[in-house]
Amino acid sequence: MTIDHESVPRPGGPLSARRQLGTELLERPAAATRARPAAPLGRHRRPLRSRAGLPAALLGSDVLALTAAVALTAGARPPAAAAVLLTALLPLYAAAGLYRTRLTVSALDDLPALATRAAVAAAFAVTLDACLGSRHPAGTGSALRLAALLAAHTLLACLARAVVYRRLRRARRRRPSPTLVLGAGQTAQRIAAALLDHREYGLRPVGYLDSGPALLAPDAPLRILGGHDAVESQIRRKRIRHVIATEGTADDATTAAALRTAVRLGCRVWVVPQLREYAALGRRGTDQLWGFPCLALARPALHRPGWLAKRAVDVSAAGLGLLLLSPLLAAVALAVRCDTGPGVLFRQQRTGLDGQVFTLLKFRTLRPGNEHESATRWNISHDHRMGPVGRLLRRTSLDELPQLWNVVRGDMSLVGPRPERPYFVMRFGQAYPEYQDRHRVPVGLTGLAQVNGLRGDTSIEDRARFDNRYIESWSLWQDTKILLRTAALMLHPDGS
Repeated sequence: MTIDHESVPRPGGPLSARRQLGTELLERPAAATRARPAAPLGRHRRPLRSRAGLPAALLGSDVLALTAAVALTAGARPPAAAAVLLTALLPLYAAAGLYRTRLTVSALDDLPALATRAAVAAAFAVTLDACLGSRHPAGTGSALRLAALLAAHTLLACLARAVVYRRLRRARRRRPSPTLVLGAGQTAQRIAAALLDHREYGLRPVGYLDSGPALLAPDAPLRILGGHDAVESQIRRKRIRHVIATEGTADDATTAAALRTAVRLGCRVWVVPQLREYAALGRRGTDQLWGFPCLALARPALHRPGWLAKRAVDVSAAGLGLLLLSPLLAAVALAVRCDTGPGVLFRQQRTGLDGQVFTLLKFRTLRPGNEHESATRWNISHDHRMGPVGRLLRRTSLDELPQLWNVVRGDMSLVGPRPERPYFVMRFGQAYPEYQDRHRVPVGLTGLAQVNGLRGDTSIEDRARFDNRYIESWSLWQDTKILLRTAALMLHPDGS
């Protein structure tokens, strides 16, 4: 459960500046509080065939290789062992990145990973046989036959992948994908020249995007199409599928925003680091383009397979929580009714995924004077109008329990950036460029910023940094850690 308590954190300045900003916010006309957030960014997805063609072909080749290996070594193991091997092999291959799209494809590069994963799957099959009391006890002859099965599968899988990659290179030469190059320096021009000369990479550069001064030769085959702020229009106009960032521009704020835009529009994004040793930091996502190291940016969290599991956990956990906590919810509602009168639920507009506004539910801890105060009040944690029931609810976070219904509805998630009111989203977005990036995923009851102490009257800049870090490194295990840390914090409420 969140520890945030609908208070508006400071932008990071001294107390006097915070008071001045708070006064300025309160003096704004009510119409400003209803400013509409930016429209959600539409997606320009690559065709499904281009995204799923290579993984599907590699998956099919691995299945055929194992089937052929079992047929060639008939009698080596019972049929059940082959099924166990297949069940274990495919997830292991996927975890090793053997089904991902790459610039440079080689069956020999895949051979070590194929062999080691096959050995792990074989050990799993033997262990499972022993645990289930197989009628085919393992002996020297059986072990040799199993080794023959593994060797045959690895060899056949490698050969099948060589065929797939050969056809892939031919297809890439025939129909290369339109590509934008961010930056127009020497490295960018060399990469563009390499892509034009070596069509087997399947990338056809259409031009550069560079916000700074850049010199191109009069006879250069490509031109500068605009600055980094033109990335969205160029992607849509030229149906771009790949974006390559060069010469360290990924460290620039405008280029980082352009790359995030490209990822959200469905493009495959590659970063060419200035220091080549960076490529060793992420070997699984590392590729090379005619000798230039390339780092592939991960897909957005919303489009990873694990996100479906996250949503299933959200619905089941929130639904179960509402059911188990129904007596407590009824008791809190009765206490709020006695403390503040009719209307135990407090409804407030908050900004969620892609800037969409939704109605957030909370138990009422204070009855505001009017709608304008509710939308623009800086902080109510020390308001003299708050009664003892309201202070208890805010100190224990019990006022946040109705948000479980927002989770069930799909407005929110259990873990994510905390939602804020549209008026403050507009103000903070103007002050901090990365603040709007928080809305790439659904908002949550608690988040990485909150469990790191960034709740209440704390820096907006720091909070946005933690929220974006959560989005870019999202995993189910990270959600689990945040929920566990939130539960620990709730055992020691500090009233923030």
